[in-house]
Amino acid sequence: MKVKTSLFTLIILLAALAIASAQQPMPAPPMPQNSGIDSQGIRDYLLGPGDVLDVRVFGQSELNSTAEVDSEGNLSSLPFLDPIPAKCRTEKQVQRDIAAAYAKYLKNAQVSVRIMERKSRAPATIYGAVTQPSQMVMLRTVRLNEIISKSGGFTERASGTIQILHTEPVMCPAPGEIPEPVAEDGKVLPRVIKIADLLANTPGANPIIRPGDYVSVTAAEPVYITGSVSNPTGIYMRDKLTLSLALAMVGGLKKEAKSSDVVISRIKDGTDERETLHVDYAAIKKNQKPDVLLKAYDVIEVKEASPFSSGRLGQTLLSGFTQAVSSAGTMLPTKILY
Repeated sequence: MKVKTSLFTLIILLAALAIASAQQPMPAPPMPQNSGIDSQGIRDYLLGPGDVLDVRVFGQSELNSTAEVDSEGNLSSLPFLDPIPAKCRTEKQVQRDIAAAYAKYLKNAQVSVRIMERKSRAPATIYGAVTQPSQMVMLRTVRLNEIISKSGGFTERASGTIQILHTEPVMCPAPGEIPEPVAEDGKVLPRVIKIADLLANTPGANPIIRPGDYVSVTAAEPVYITGSVSNPTGIYMRDKLTLSLALAMVGGLKKEAKSSDVVISRIKDGTDERETLHVDYAAIKKNQKPDVLLKAYDVIEVKEASPFSSGRLGQTLLSGFTQAVSSAGTMLPTKILY
């Protein structure tokens, strides 16, 4: 933008007055304080569209301004200046360019630049089987384990996997970085991370979470266990949950359980109907048959064996004999020996 002669003269006069009066710069407004994940390690914050800067020129209050980075990544509202590139640059880099631009009109131009509002990053959203589903503003590099920690950790319903879906492109990619694709019309599948790999620090299992990401900790569906077990209850599905592991989780079978015929009621794939499976759990325990992988909403019923079955016959006879002796003892006359 070309500056008219009258404006140029005005600026020269203002500069002369500033040098003569040796005014001190006005203090910058206090920075807004963020909490938690938003306030740590953001000294090298890279600017983006929507961020708001406080620009102050030493001794020239008329040139002080509040400027927002526009959609093209520039500061285009500074008095008497052409647009200054700001996207993917630090406030110090922008400060130097503004000072250089004003140096054309002011002698020894001194400029301060402070970030007033950081609005260029969309929040990341974490939900599902976590204690506190929430949105988190991403002002610095944050990895998956930190965002999980900030959400309070996993709940008992966590099924074992985490899905990460990118919705925003990388605004300031590092040199040579090839960012993962962004979801468009559901064509990009989410990245799946196993919780076990994250906890074990497996390479690649703790990725960087980008602004705008959706992080879903998959919630497990229930499996119900009833009948002759120590603690009949519902449990949540885990990765590769087998019948043996599920029964162990409820304390195992009772002595009177019919382990040779455990009944599983299961929803047929793609329907609302149920089918019945009969499983020889006794053979599974002896490694004579393979274990059974369970599915969501399975209902496992462990029936009691017949009192006269081979597994319970001895116990039944002993119980009957004990009761007979006890009954006979109460019917016999009592004699006192002197």
